[in-house]
Amino acid sequence: MLGVREPNIYGVNSYEDLKKYIENYAAENGIETTVLQSNSEGDIIDYIQRAAAGFDAIVINPGAYTHYSYAIYDALLAAQLPTVEVHISNIHKRDEFRHKSITAPACVGQICGLGFRGYTLAMEYLIGELSKEESDD
Repeated sequence: MLGVREPNIYGVNSYEDLKKYIENYAAENGIETTVLQSNSEGDIIDYIQRAAAGFDAIVINPGAYTHYSYAIYDALLAAQLPTVEVHISNIHKRDEFRHKSITAPACVGQICGLGFRGYTLAMEYLIGELSKEESDD
């Protein structure tokens, strides 16, 4: 619902705009990325489990699941991949219930309130961390 739902909070750009933004950043930085979206908690867990078998890191925006999904939290822990949680809006400036993230403790960090840029900042961080790991090997 990006671009439609609460544009004063999330902006007017669509999910397709976000997907292109992420894919362009990945292409410019020579990394492979897969952008997925689902309104289903089970699908998100399936994506996380598949990522564990073939990806180096995860950038996740769990949406409202951020605030109550122990299942996504458990899936992130089980995946054992460096993960950054991203939110387009600043969840700490919004409704009280949005201030608590159930999923963030399973992540190496959280970025919120920086719009689409939060996704590329998360990717930049993960690229740097993974490069450090490779040089340490």
